[in-house]
Amino acid sequence: MARINIRWHQSIEEIPEYQWQELAGEGVIPFYKWEWLKSLEKSESIYSEKGWQPLHLALWSDNYPIAIAPLYLKSHSFGEFVFDQAFAQLANDLGLNYYPKLLGMSPLSPVEGYRFFFKSGQDKAKLTQLMMQIIDQFAQENGILSCNFLYVDPIWRPLAEDAGCSTWLNKQSLWLAEEKKDFSDYLNSFNSNQRRNIKRERQYIQKSGIKISALTGMEIDKDILNCMYDLYENHCARWGPWGSKYLSKSFFEELANPKQRNNIILFNAHRLDSKDPIAMSLCVTDGDMLWGRYWGSKEEIDYLHFEVCYYSPISWALDNKIKSFDPGAGGNHKQRRGFLAKEHASLHRWYDKTMSEMIKQWLPKANKFMINQIEAENNELPFKINGPTL
Repeated sequence: MARINIRWHQSIEEIPEYQWQELAGEGVIPFYKWEWLKSLEKSESIYSEKGWQPLHLALWSDNYPIAIAPLYLKSHSFGEFVFDQAFAQLANDLGLNYYPKLLGMSPLSPVEGYRFFFKSGQDKAKLTQLMMQIIDQFAQENGILSCNFLYVDPIWRPLAEDAGCSTWLNKQSLWLAEEKKDFSDYLNSFNSNQRRNIKRERQYIQKSGIKISALTGMEIDKDILNCMYDLYENHCARWGPWGSKYLSKSFFEELANPKQRNNIILFNAHRLDSKDPIAMSLCVTDGDMLWGRYWGSKEEIDYLHFEVCYYSPISWALDNKIKSFDPGAGGNHKQRRGFLAKEHASLHRWYDKTMSEMIKQWLPKANKFMINQIEAENNELPFKINGPTL
């Protein structure tokens, strides 16, 4: 085997797009495509001054990468949606610096799918072990307390656990198409009370003279994406310091690139006599799955959020044979709109022995509690599910 060279890349552009994409594979979700991650950097939605320093680990052989770990050096925990404040407090109590930390995820995107990328034909388990050892050595030499992989791909997860990662379970929401053919099938899965509520909410929007149009492909240009940005910015501003406005205007403009717009769907709420948006949501798809990401509105209209962010995307998903829909983080109201609770895993490595042992003693109890909570929530759903699907 040729000699392996270890390189840490402070920009994704240090790895050619075709090489990244070859290792990521044709089936990689949009949030881990080279173009998406480059757009985050290019638009300065993430960079070192914002606490997101790209630090991708790649193993090179004969001037070609054979394995890549998308990583970032973080100086805070914002934009992750896996809330580790208890870990940060424990580090403080032990007199340790919790930051900076190493983080593996698609920045600002709480979507399941993180993994290492490997060249075809490579031993994935062996390379995962090797890369974990390299990460451990780098962290210890540079005074980094932890390495954290969030929203991990369930297929890659066992390889990382075998390499010594500790698993922490959290909760997300997921809608499944199952055998539903159209929105009527979706409605019929609910009990009579919630079916009536959903019909009432949709009828309110219709009687308000509002129509929802799904924009795709060539319909998605910089002008409409600038409008989406303005709505997103205004929505975040309503929450003040808790608004979580992370993305810049130029990132939205980057999505008009032909390489990206085919993965984007905008749900535009407008008056019947005008296409000017009253509200919009931005979703991402790969043809099998739909992800809800951002939304905003110019007017406060009852039920408009549910229509633009849930009902219209679900209707579109059914029409386009989409199998599942991740609506995004947060929101207890999602259960009443057809979303199951589902576990997702984050994987962790801590480099202080005392801290590591304390958290590892706590994790089994925390994970059992989370599994029980998910089971309890799914037992109270106002709709039918067709057997075990998760």
